[in-house]
Amino acid sequence: MADPTSTKTAAASTLGKGILVVGLVALGLFGPLIGLKTEQNMSNELILLFRPWHALLAIFAAIAVYVIISGVKSARSAYADRPKVQVAATPQNPLLRYVPSAGFAFLFAYPLLVILITGVTGVPKWVDNFGILILIYVMLGWGLNIVVGLAGLLDLGYVAFYAIGSYSYALLSFHLGWSFWLCLPVAGILAAFWGVILGFPVLRLRGDYLAIVTLAFGEIIYLVAKNWRDLTGGGAGISAPRITFFGIKFDGTPNGFAAWASWVFSGISETFGGPEVIIPAAPWYRTMFLYYVILALALLTAYVTLRLRRLPVGRAWEALREDEIACRSLGLNTTNTKLTAFATGALFGGLAGAFFGARQGFVDPEGFRFIESAIILSIVVLGGMGSVIGVALAAVAMQGGTEILRELGFLKSIFGEEFKPELFRMLIFGSAMVIIMLWKPRGFVSVRRPTAFLHEEKAIGLDNVKEGHG
Repeated sequence: MADPTSTKTAAASTLGKGILVVGLVALGLFGPLIGLKTEQNMSNELILLFRPWHALLAIFAAIAVYVIISGVKSARSAYADRPKVQVAATPQNPLLRYVPSAGFAFLFAYPLLVILITGVTGVPKWVDNFGILILIYVMLGWGLNIVVGLAGLLDLGYVAFYAIGSYSYALLSFHLGWSFWLCLPVAGILAAFWGVILGFPVLRLRGDYLAIVTLAFGEIIYLVAKNWRDLTGGGAGISAPRITFFGIKFDGTPNGFAAWASWVFSGISETFGGPEVIIPAAPWYRTMFLYYVILALALLTAYVTLRLRRLPVGRAWEALREDEIACRSLGLNTTNTKLTAFATGALFGGLAGAFFGARQGFVDPEGFRFIESAIILSIVVLGGMGSVIGVALAAVAMQGGTEILRELGFLKSIFGEEFKPELFRMLIFGSAMVIIMLWKPRGFVSVRRPTAFLHEEKAIGLDNVKEGHG
């Protein structure tokens, strides 16, 4: 049996060496990036400023992160080496059955709560930048979750279908005069068609090779959108009409939404002998309508995903993810399975893209760079591949965290008035993902519920699941 004193000494020595290495690497990385700053003086000359305390703070932060990671790994190894004890199963809390209903109620009441707490001035910030943007990425994460989480096909070019949906809406509405509600299904169908087009060349590819091909597909779509100026407008982009309430615009015209709502509520009021109701025009009506539209689209995506999981095609996706050779030996058509996964995931990406174009009123290729695919894939991996709830939580954490960084104005008193926390969001989230992946390797939600079970439904815990075998 090993001596506890020598074990502790060896662990302390390893930790000390690791701290030294991390400190040196952080010094080489953060020394030039944070410790040095260039400014232009009154003589229009570029001068170099030294900020040693900023660099030291970043180095100490890197060392602290390393110590936390080492502690987590030590705790996990100690937990794994402890003797196994059989513990009786604890009954499920009956209050958990009300969590989904409470979540739905909060989602539908969120804009009203924002108005009650912050007034109508908080709608553009808390409903648009937080609510609508987060729901867009939730929908994109759920769409990619079909391809990556359920079918096990690594897709690094998912943003291409997002772009196809946006440009389909912009071009159809601009050239043919179609409304958003007519362009929405067409944009999804066109994205699904291109998903099938992508699926045919990669039928025999898996893993890294599949990732390279999908990455190339995403870059091809971006370059086409940027350089085909006659069709897409190139880097200047193309305008897309604003969304309407089935033809009723959100403006102050006599035929606008406010006038229509005043006419409807006045008719209801006069029916019961009440006075005439006049609703003033306001720009936040459109934001509220957009929120409920993307909420309905996101809930539709979740519903279809959960239903498909229980159908034979969903079980075929999960079987393909676990072992493609076993699928073929059981007689499953892997060609159709892959194509349906690509087409279904691309369909929801196209729907989200069409909504994005209607929300922005403008579509340009810079919104569809590879970094968007990386963010969506990070949401799926961080939340737990195959988990609907986990992907939603990851989208809230990543996109909501980005917006919260803009509110950390007190950091300017530490790093200077020109410090912008949102510029370091990828560094912060990258470090957070490393820590979370060490703590929860399978993501936020690491429990899979089988789509088919005999006699009794059981959750598959992390201790009973190995990577690629459950």
